[in-house]
Amino acid sequence: MAMSICVGATPSISSLASEMWGGINRARYVSGVNASPRCASTTKQGVPLQVASALKDLQVVQDRKVKSELVRIGVLGASGYTGSEIVRLLATHPAFAVTVMTADRKAGQSLASVFPHLITQDLPNMVAVKDADFSEVDAIFCCLPHGTTQEIIASLPRSLKVVDLSADFRLKDIAQYEKWYNGAHRAPELQEEAVYGLTELHRDEVRSARLVANPGCYPTTIQLPLVPLLQAGLISKDGIIIDAKSGVSGAGRSAKEANLYTEIAEGMKSYGITNHRHVPEIEQGLTQAVGSQVTISFTPHLIPMSRGMQSTIYMQMVNGVTVDDLRAHLKSKFEDEEFVVVLPKGVVPCTAHVRGSNYCLLNVFEDRIPGRAIVVSVIDNLVKGASGQALQNMNLMMGWPETSGLLQQPMFP
Repeated sequence: MAMSICVGATPSISSLASEMWGGINRARYVSGVNASPRCASTTKQGVPLQVASALKDLQVVQDRKVKSELVRIGVLGASGYTGSEIVRLLATHPAFAVTVMTADRKAGQSLASVFPHLITQDLPNMVAVKDADFSEVDAIFCCLPHGTTQEIIASLPRSLKVVDLSADFRLKDIAQYEKWYNGAHRAPELQEEAVYGLTELHRDEVRSARLVANPGCYPTTIQLPLVPLLQAGLISKDGIIIDAKSGVSGAGRSAKEANLYTEIAEGMKSYGITNHRHVPEIEQGLTQAVGSQVTISFTPHLIPMSRGMQSTIYMQMVNGVTVDDLRAHLKSKFEDEEFVVVLPKGVVPCTAHVRGSNYCLLNVFEDRIPGRAIVVSVIDNLVKGASGQALQNMNLMMGWPETSGLLQQPMFP
């Protein structure tokens, strides 16, 4: 639909509404799950909310005169998993085009030589960061490892919008960064400017930001359900236990003995017990939600699959609150969100049902211990946990519909 707007005559909004509504009825499409609560909700004019949201996006596209609004994108660290995932997602974006890609160790090579699945894309060769021409760029996705990002972003032209996928600007307290990442922060003035980009919770700040710190994957699965519940006073800030599991791609693409096939296959292992670097990021978000210190128990695990992430979260409800209250609050909070879906009662989220997509599926269950509840939250760690959320943020920063380039449905099987 979006591509037809770019290359041909623009259809009327009314004709698009008819076509989309009919298509939804035929396909019985409901945001990646086999249920209809979101389509059941309508505007005052009786238009399904999903259609109304899509039409609003189309109107924005028309108003901005797509043909003259090409956004030139630079991808720093294009030879890594998150960099290549950015390029994959941008293949369906109506206005973002990659004009610069960097990869110091792969400088001079094509991206297709590193990632053959992207051979159909018309892309520039990768160059070293020092040789990149940023006069040909409007916005940057920085996909470099933590610790290498600060000085590079500080050296970029101030005119560029930047989404940083590393951890370098996520922690507001510089001392916390130095403690957990074992080194001094080399761009503290930028840390003051950076906006934390958990899109559904910080949309307004992201929209006006120049530099966005893209959240970590584990913190995304955890904060999306916990922040609304804590803000509403429905659960206790004490006694939160998080058992999280990630596919191997979360460890990055560099060669590591611990990530070899024979080390990972046919088993599961815990890592970062009591000292995982996402702990301060999670606690920062939860503490901001309640206005006082929140301390969690968090243990991540590596499981033998390429992508996918699940966080199983155990919590104490406040007196008089039920699991149905928790679920109703989350459903209300995310009812109009495209990418966060509260599943029907009793349906268990599964990583296989978000694979390759920007969706987060979650649900609430009653624990056998009275007064306690369990939330299960799943994402694709490379999409909603990294590159997809980065694109979601960049869309907002550049004034484009938030869902642009991100409506790919999950891949199954």
